[in-house]
Amino acid sequence: MPIGVHWFLPTSGDSRTVVPFGPDGHRRPPTIDYLAQVARAADDLGFEAVLTPTGTWCEDAWLVTAALLRETKRLKFLVAFRPNSISPTLAAQKAATFQRISGGRLLLNIVTGGEDTEQRRFGDWLDHDERYDRTDEFLSVLRGALSGTPFDFEGRYFKVAGATVNQVPQPQPELFFGGASPAAELVAARHVDVHLTWGEPPEMVKPRIARLRELAAEQGRTLRFGIRLHVITRDRAADAWAETDRFLEAIDPNVVDAAQAAMAKSASVGQQRMQSLHRGSREDLIVSPNLWAGIGLVRGGAGTALVGSHQEVADRIEEYHELGFDEFIMSGHPHVEEAYWFGEGVMPELRRRGLLGPRPAQPGEADSVLGRHAVTNAR
Repeated sequence: MPIGVHWFLPTSGDSRTVVPFGPDGHRRPPTIDYLAQVARAADDLGFEAVLTPTGTWCEDAWLVTAALLRETKRLKFLVAFRPNSISPTLAAQKAATFQRISGGRLLLNIVTGGEDTEQRRFGDWLDHDERYDRTDEFLSVLRGALSGTPFDFEGRYFKVAGATVNQVPQPQPELFFGGASPAAELVAARHVDVHLTWGEPPEMVKPRIARLRELAAEQGRTLRFGIRLHVITRDRAADAWAETDRFLEAIDPNVVDAAQAAMAKSASVGQQRMQSLHRGSREDLIVSPNLWAGIGLVRGGAGTALVGSHQEVADRIEEYHELGFDEFIMSGHPHVEEAYWFGEGVMPELRRRGLLGPRPAQPGEADSVLGRHAVTNAR
């Protein structure tokens, strides 16, 4: 089965550095015109989807992606949202409408949340495990409403009668979901299609995959697995690593200290695992072959990058795939330029190895042999 390769939509802004705040932070505002550039690049290069994040500092994922539908032709949108900010029945209605008007280009990323300050900003005062209990109920109702059969449910957090949608979406949008705690893993085993993890070294993620497979089997289900990574890839490895030096030179130590202090308060187990890779130090940031943890010095969430030549980055993706990962959500700064480095350098290498399906047809190629083959076989 070919892997799925996805890109990222920087709805909080973009820049040539990894610093997300302060005077050295984002220099490209997330205007709809700029986000359309990113989306069109991903569409033209053959990425399957773009992840659109959620949070205070991001533009709303539902609105942005709906606006970008007519800017793209085949690109899917992996829309992130939180169960604490919308009812599951309304989420089902939005998903059904989006799937219908887009011609089936919606994927859903359910984000339970892990940082108390962010949760409370939206009126959510539940503790860590309670949030995952609520997500469990939310996904039960969401799945039920999308089924087309009126769905009744009564739980601790949700009570609905006859939850449904006007038209059943075709296809059903796949559910992506991340979380490293026991509570999160149980939710994944019960409900989702793809379990996501941030870019941990292979030896850290291998036991997690085995455990999640066992949990899913106990529920009579199977899971697919995805990994979220930044990437810096160049024709020569030395040029890619030079970019990491440039990134570090641009980071004020005070910015690192402030970021680490803020992230230390997070209740997210995944965030704690990310911080364990570097512990706030600029030393020893290569935590596995071609895996660099420097981004996590100043950014929460995904804090590692694959760095190297196109062949080396493809080697690492192949290694993760052999561990069980089928979905790869990549990003790079800036997102237009790095999409081309990856799309023109790494993706052809993955195709040569049989890991990635044929490139989708580009405008003007529809009548060519390559175009007909690509349209037929595009995932």
